[in-house]
Amino acid sequence: MFKHEIPDTPIHNTPPPLIEVKGTHREMGRQIGEAAREQVQHSVANAHVLIDAAYNTLELTWQGAQIQSRKYLPFAEERYPQYVEEMRGIAEGANVEFDDIVTLNTMEAVTTDALHLTRCTSMAVNEQRTADGHVLAAHNEDWIPEDENDVFVVSAKPDKEPPFLAMTYGGLLPNVGFNAYGIAQLIDSVYPNDSRVGIPRLVVARAVLSSRRISGAIGRAVVQHRAAGYNHLLIHESGEIYSIEVSARRFEILYSHDGYMIHTNHYLDPHMKKIEKDPEELISSRVRYFRASRLLRQGDQHTIKSLQAIQQDHVNIPNSICNHNIAGSDPLDREKTINALVIDLNMREMHIAWGNPCLNTYTTYHLDE
Repeated sequence: MFKHEIPDTPIHNTPPPLIEVKGTHREMGRQIGEAAREQVQHSVANAHVLIDAAYNTLELTWQGAQIQSRKYLPFAEERYPQYVEEMRGIAEGANVEFDDIVTLNTMEAVTTDALHLTRCTSMAVNEQRTADGHVLAAHNEDWIPEDENDVFVVSAKPDKEPPFLAMTYGGLLPNVGFNAYGIAQLIDSVYPNDSRVGIPRLVVARAVLSSRRISGAIGRAVVQHRAAGYNHLLIHESGEIYSIEVSARRFEILYSHDGYMIHTNHYLDPHMKKIEKDPEELISSRVRYFRASRLLRQGDQHTIKSLQAIQQDHVNIPNSICNHNIAGSDPLDREKTINALVIDLNMREMHIAWGNPCLNTYTTYHLDE
């Protein structure tokens, strides 16, 4: 049915590429850049086009975006120099300017969140609510259609940090995934009104993947001098599930007492709602949140397949959990689900569909520790 209603849904006949890297942060970045050179260069070109298309709204050129992004770099270098090294390595390996990689990784900040594009849906269930007693996490990644072809999976073995398996695309630092210590992170953009120049959100999220304990993951999510914040849905293999709602100056820790947790792109905590920018623009986020909540709470014997079925839901299409691009949309408000993934923390595996999960199959990747 939906195949006919939504004609421009790409079908991927191959799994998303898997890139295996190891070594120092600079070496890992260089290996990513070399292996994904085409994807990185393509994402830089896409970002140029997006900034140009949005000039009337943002009054920002690509050169202006580079200048703005440089303001964030000293904060990242002071707190997390190792991830700046990863960005340098990506630039070297992909033969692009370092400034371009920095701009990609600070895009949300330099566009002052006018790009209301990341409409992701994240959810988790612990052993109380699954058929086999496993702890599962699921995430739909929504972004501009042009970047869909740039999706890949990174399996990394850093010299001094835990191995991890994560999804990313283009020149962005990996952040949605899980590590060998049984900690998974799903991130959703939120829109606070207290954003400032500081550590870029993607660098903060990258740092969370290096955590060995859940307290460390929470601590990294709320690191001082952050530029703004995401919602970090953090899941531990023990069944502990937290949502860390973050802005530049505030945060709240939400805890799952009943074995479920769902988050989309608006704040849930009353304390955080007070600083939400333009909440009336986030109505579809609330619709997705309530829809996913209803579907998740309908059962307490969840499996990977049942979470995948929720990821394919089309209620409120095109702004549904499985989000579809509709031709003619404003360039600042034009997004789709570019991948959907389910993580089984007990099995240390990720099941990922490249593109809309309603029409694309899932591939399984394991974290080889």
